[in-house]
Amino acid sequence: MSDSHKLYQTWCEKVDDPALKADLLAVANDEPEIGDRFYRTLSFGTAGLRGVLGAGTNRMNVYTVGAATQGLCQWLGKKYGDAAVAIAYDSRNNSTLFAQRSAEILAANGIKVHIFDELMPTPALSFAILHLHCQAGIVVTASHNPAKYNGYKVYGPEAYQLSPEEADEVLREIETVDYFSGIKTIPFEEGLRTGVIQYIGKDTVDAYIDAVLSEQVDKDICRQSPISVVYTPLNGAGNHCVRKILDRIGVETVAVVPEQEQPDGDFPTCPYPNPEEATAMELGLRLCERLGYDILLATDPDSDRAGVAVRHQGRIVRLSGNEIGVLMLQYIVERRRETGTLPKDPIVVKSVVSTKLCDRLAGELGVQVIDVLTGFKYIGELVAELEQKGEADRFLLGFEESSGYLTGPHARDKDAVNAAMIICEMTAYYKSKGKTLLDVLDGIYSVCGRYLNVVDSYTFEGEDGSVKMAGMLRALRAGAPSEIGGHAVAATGDYLSGKRVLADGGEETIALPESDILEYTLENGASVIVRPSGTEPKIKVYYSLSAATLEQAQQLYEQISAGVKALLGV
Repeated sequence: MSDSHKLYQTWCEKVDDPALKADLLAVANDEPEIGDRFYRTLSFGTAGLRGVLGAGTNRMNVYTVGAATQGLCQWLGKKYGDAAVAIAYDSRNNSTLFAQRSAEILAANGIKVHIFDELMPTPALSFAILHLHCQAGIVVTASHNPAKYNGYKVYGPEAYQLSPEEADEVLREIETVDYFSGIKTIPFEEGLRTGVIQYIGKDTVDAYIDAVLSEQVDKDICRQSPISVVYTPLNGAGNHCVRKILDRIGVETVAVVPEQEQPDGDFPTCPYPNPEEATAMELGLRLCERLGYDILLATDPDSDRAGVAVRHQGRIVRLSGNEIGVLMLQYIVERRRETGTLPKDPIVVKSVVSTKLCDRLAGELGVQVIDVLTGFKYIGELVAELEQKGEADRFLLGFEESSGYLTGPHARDKDAVNAAMIICEMTAYYKSKGKTLLDVLDGIYSVCGRYLNVVDSYTFEGEDGSVKMAGMLRALRAGAPSEIGGHAVAATGDYLSGKRVLADGGEETIALPESDILEYTLENGASVIVRPSGTEPKIKVYYSLSAATLEQAQQLYEQISAGVKALLGV
């Protein structure tokens, strides 16, 4: 009998949750499914837990969430003694259950709990940690993953996700916890009655909205230059806060996509509720087209990512996360320079996989660019460091190509509420000049050259997929290519070793923490980055290319991506 089947039998004997018990019995004769559910323990890392809902050690359920929370309690007890934790949750299936279960365990361990009494965006959780002086935060969400997923993210006292070292410490505590006998708990209602669990009040939500508003670049532009907006929360947690912020900045004409307005963890009209995906935006695009509105805004289920489409020359055009990030940089610097509020030595922070157009534009604008590893916690960490030095005003913008943005220190995570405000501001500002965001982007290209950024993803589900992904990355490290798609490799960077090897044999140090990233710089200046996703069973390949025209950039992409597929064997 395999180890997986032994674990399966143990769970069948000990699980007392009726739904999970039924789920276990339903796969009794499905050995591959049993193997996938029990071949490993759902990994806990800097992004916390994320996995498919269901029974098993490799699934999201009250037992895996319970063990993670008990481990977190033990870590907090050792690190802080007395502690307080803020909790938020989104619209996903079992999010409320997992949030309340976490509160019950924290309370039983003597930890004060502040929990929202309604769905709230992830950045509101980050804000609440600072506002309520908590030592940690939990948000139950799987962000933009399909409906079968849920997740559990943990934040530290500085309101960004745990560092690798902290995550490892919590993991060691989790590994000491027995799923069925090692978890302390009290009833949620008892915690409320005794005060160890408290609901986060409207005053904190209002303070969050006020903090977002404080990051306005132009307080009156949306009233002076009215715009019309179609908004979709993609059945997630953004509806309340995004609509509130649009109202506060003076956007009066707002239509919400009716099929995607209310919370629904099944995401019936957008199986992949990611604003980067055309399918998720389809209903909003149709409504925007029918109404003739200026822009479409979309936020993902936990409202930390924002997607945008704009009306341009009679058609609706979707913009990428990279394009929005560059437009935000242009707008913020342009307007703050005009109003005399641009700080000395301004900074924009982006992930290493985000567009190099940002570097080119920042050079034109006189702004310093700081690259960090993928994961907004690294941007949040830098914001916290600047604030501690009294230099928070230098931070203009942090962004990731995956549609995450932040323009101030009010939160330490990407904030789609904040992004929605700035996107509407710049749309209104450029409309007052007779321009669309596409016109502005074309102007940037005319100065900086035509850039093309593409992300390709390759999915590898289950145990076999995990082994295959690891093998691909080992093979790439064992034999670095000299060319990709007919273009010579000028440098190969391995973020695990911290070294960049040049074609002539020289070496450079990569001044970033260790990470499972491979980067290839080609002779033509193109960049190819290969990394496993931290939240999904995928290998992602990021292309940043530039050429004189879009057609030439697309030809480059076709050549180089074909070479990458050959290297990966996909």
